[in-house]
Amino acid sequence: KSYADKHRRSIEFQPGDLVFLKVSPALGVRHFGIKGKHSPRFIGPFEILVRVGKVSYRLALPPQLSHVHNVFHVSLFRGYKYHPLHVVSYLLDQIRADLSYVEEPEAILDRQDRVMRNKTIPFVKILWRNHPEQEATWETEESIRTSYPHFLP
Repeated sequence: KSYADKHRRSIEFQPGDLVFLKVSPALGVRHFGIKGKHSPRFIGPFEILVRVGKVSYRLALPPQLSHVHNVFHVSLFRGYKYHPLHVVSYLLDQIRADLSYVEEPEAILDRQDRVMRNKTIPFVKILWRNHPEQEATWETEESIRTSYPHFLP
């Protein structure tokens, strides 16, 4: 037993801690509505409400997961550490009635021509409004011109 315990780690959480919950690929579709090869392995973060046993905790689950039992074994958790990029802050006047949000380009950071087979396609690196520079994306100049005609010169 002492040899087997060397590869085990004791994990403990306190009420109020935030954790990610592991989603099993087999049960993900049935319980959490998540499917596909690129589905997330962990969902959350969720707050721990109370410790139920030696190795199980009760989580505060959102209403969409009300059909899932809210007590889980500690092996299904991954600790959550706060990071400012995890928090999305939107101005309330930009959120529509159906709770959707319109992305608007703010600046062009870079331009690049890429050769695809026998064509040269111009790409632009777009900085999106209310997003940090690390989340800038490469888009085709044509798609930006059609979606946001007022933006490109």
